[in-house]
Amino acid sequence: MEEGLISSKNWPQLTQLFQQQEGVPMPFLKEIFLMECRIAGTSHVPEIQERTQDIQAGNLVQFRREAANPADSLAILILNGKGEKIGYVPREKNEVLARLMDAGKYLFGKVEDKSQLGDYVRIVIRTYMQDV
Repeated sequence: MEEGLISSKNWPQLTQLFQQQEGVPMPFLKEIFLMECRIAGTSHVPEIQERTQDIQAGNLVQFRREAANPADSLAILILNGKGEKIGYVPREKNEVLARLMDAGKYLFGKVEDKSQLGDYVRIVIRTYMQDV
């Protein structure tokens, strides 16, 4: 599939470009709240403590589709600000989000809460879709 100028891969760059220009009107970009969930699978991620030590409420997390995932063809990988794996959107909540991403929509998460329970890192995120 051929990607045009406005694709899910370059939304962050386009948004940043518009925000940096003095006097240039920002297009009607909207963050549409979709759902809240915890990040699944954090206990299976090597070095999860190091990968999440700087994460706090308000931080953005990236989503990446993992259609070739043998355990779940609708899997959505969640990455920290450095692009490191920190878990997944829970399987019971990923179907609609995966279909939106497959249709070219740009989805991302914002950290709502992070807590430590022994070695377990619990991160709650709010999921958004960027739309014009």
